[in-house]
Amino acid sequence: MKHRALPARGDAVALAQALVRIDSVNPTLVPGGAGEMEAAEFLAATLRKWGFLTGITEAAPGRPNVVATGGNGPRSILLNGHLDVVGTEGMWHAPFDGEIKNGRLWGRGSADMKAGIAAMCAAAVRSWDAGDDLRVTIAAVCDEEYESIGTRALLASGIEADAAIVTEPTRLAIAPAHRGFAWIDIEFEGVAAHGSRYDIGMDAITHAGLLLAELDVYNVAVLTHRTHPLLGHASLHASLIRGGTGMSTYPEACVLSVERRTIPRESAGFKWSEWLQFSPASFDDSDPPKPDPLAEINAAIRRLKERVPNLKATATLKTAQLPSDVPVSAPIVRALEAALEDEGEEPRIEGLTAWTDAALFNAAGIPAICFGPGDIALAHAAEEYVPLDEIQTATAVLARLLHRWSGEAVISD
Repeated sequence: MKHRALPARGDAVALAQALVRIDSVNPTLVPGGAGEMEAAEFLAATLRKWGFLTGITEAAPGRPNVVATGGNGPRSILLNGHLDVVGTEGMWHAPFDGEIKNGRLWGRGSADMKAGIAAMCAAAVRSWDAGDDLRVTIAAVCDEEYESIGTRALLASGIEADAAIVTEPTRLAIAPAHRGFAWIDIEFEGVAAHGSRYDIGMDAITHAGLLLAELDVYNVAVLTHRTHPLLGHASLHASLIRGGTGMSTYPEACVLSVERRTIPRESAGFKWSEWLQFSPASFDDSDPPKPDPLAEINAAIRRLKERVPNLKATATLKTAQLPSDVPVSAPIVRALEAALEDEGEEPRIEGLTAWTDAALFNAAGIPAICFGPGDIALAHAAEEYVPLDEIQTATAVLARLLHRWSGEAVISD
């Protein structure tokens, strides 16, 4: 680790700025990226200085998690954030200067989500200093931006907590739910031939277009009817298409990649009873089915094949993540609402558009919600910043939450 001055105990803004100044681009996303190690070592050193029992473990070679603990009360809470950031191509300001200007901290990872990590760490210090009877675990993990190997390793280690806060940027709104997703590739097989030989050529790209039209009908007629009160409706869109070799050649192959965004009550990776006989005329949304995304694509292929008998298409699920949902009446949501009110803030409950590690905690039985400084709309963007006052407010609110969670003031169902 390069020599860097450690921030003063409990100084969230200074910690956020120091972390932003450390390049931690995810090396799986960007070959040659710096990775999380320097940021992990710096954060671990800071938390040790601040009084926490702190260690670094590797989820994979060179991919570290920082886990720190404090307190030994009967109730427990997990504070989680990720150290990795996406690439910097296209940014119009310096990505790792950590400049503070016009009341904002600028830089890649400032909103997503090093300010959130700093706020949760500083809040834990305040809780400890206040003598809260609470066991707090701080987990700053690697690789959330790709496959979440950090949080998966954390859960595999057997970590437990009564609840979790993932300090993703929510503009200080409480976000108890977010969508999941499935990435599916569809490979089309055609027959290569000279462009003049319609009698022997078979156009794989045209077949991909026909399937896109079929999926668009399904998206409008079915998925727009599958809704969640905080997240809107389920959706499907085409992400990538590639195929063909030349203007005068029938394409013998085409690959279409689609993304299916799922909402709670759907699953991107688990099998449900398949609903394979959809037609717009027969659709009845009074008892909506719960299809598996891959089964949905395969059903569309079968429907299209009835009209295009020579269609050859194979769908493959590449990766998937579950949606996340915690009831708004859950104790952790109500305690956070009360903590916001304690700080004179108006509680707002909103759905989060992006996927987060909260889904993994919920799947493991740890109720997890998102709350943090910054705007998710600035994540991965050409400009990224977080308002300093949001860092400070998030720190104060999280400290209030920890105090409430430690004692009888916790609100139960």
